[in-house]
Amino acid sequence: MQELHDAPLAPLTTFRLGGPATRLVTAGTDDEVIAVVREADDSGTPLLIIGGGSNLVIGDKGFDGTALVVATRGFHLDGTRLELAAGEVWTDAVRRTVEAGLAGIECLAGIPGSAGATPIQNVGAYGQEVSSTITEVVAYDRRTHETVTLTNEECAFSYRHSRFKADPERYVVLRVRFELEDAGGLSGPVRYAETARVLGVAPGDRVPLATARETVLKLRAGKGMVLDPEDHDTWSAGSFFTNPILTDAQFAAFRARVRERLGDGVEPPAYPAGEGRTKTSAAWLIDKAGFTKGYGHGPARISTKHTLALTNRGEATTEDLLALAREVVAGVREAFGITLVNEPVTVGVSL
Repeated sequence: MQELHDAPLAPLTTFRLGGPATRLVTAGTDDEVIAVVREADDSGTPLLIIGGGSNLVIGDKGFDGTALVVATRGFHLDGTRLELAAGEVWTDAVRRTVEAGLAGIECLAGIPGSAGATPIQNVGAYGQEVSSTITEVVAYDRRTHETVTLTNEECAFSYRHSRFKADPERYVVLRVRFELEDAGGLSGPVRYAETARVLGVAPGDRVPLATARETVLKLRAGKGMVLDPEDHDTWSAGSFFTNPILTDAQFAAFRARVRERLGDGVEPPAYPAGEGRTKTSAAWLIDKAGFTKGYGHGPARISTKHTLALTNRGEATTEDLLALAREVVAGVREAFGITLVNEPVTVGVSL
């Protein structure tokens, strides 16, 4: 294990924001991860788990405690069964499954971060979510002090949510297991309208795996959603806000606000989200509330490529970022009566 003191955390996040940690430990094995967690818990020391740092907003004062970087490695493929160590780089894992001719996560290409973070957030994009392929998650249970294996059902997955996110102080993900599909070199059914349009196929069709992955990477890059050190539009956490899910009554009130503000002929995006619920678009809300691409007055601004991404233009502080986020949340609430919820995890700060 590597241990540093008063160590900067900003370089470990895709935002490049945040103050130092009192102590920073990098663990390369499951046993090392568990040992650091146990030590922190036994001593009552605050603990921050860091994977790829792509979903973290760390306060400018940093973290007064132990920050643990999970740097475990392991990619094991047995037929269509895949096991990933929590520290595996997600984009690399997706590439390797595509090269192996297996479908199920190819449309999750280009998402930054580590494999261990994917079940926590139930990562999804372009018509796929990890919950559809995850079979088990191996985790250290900080309450019972043992390693446990949770089934897909026990993970309680929902839209950008899971048992791990609901109880963030309890579990430390160690390994994630997937059941992929051998479709003869073809992708899973294309479910996202934009992807289908670019590919020139109908929703539900399959395409060569490599084609699906490359298409998603191009779409993400066009929105600043693929990490590039030279492109400040990628100095972000990807989508900063989740898409709101509304009850029938909430959606009816929302539609009324839309017509009042934008005219009788305007209909907001609406997608089925289970009985009595409708999902709408956070990006649409932000844009129609007046926060267009590139919006901002300082070093933290909305991406010039995608309204859902808040970005560090190079000299921002976390407070700069939060000020922008609060402005967007207040503006959308005033315009449409909907309160946006941040997707990244905040450390030492809040909206």
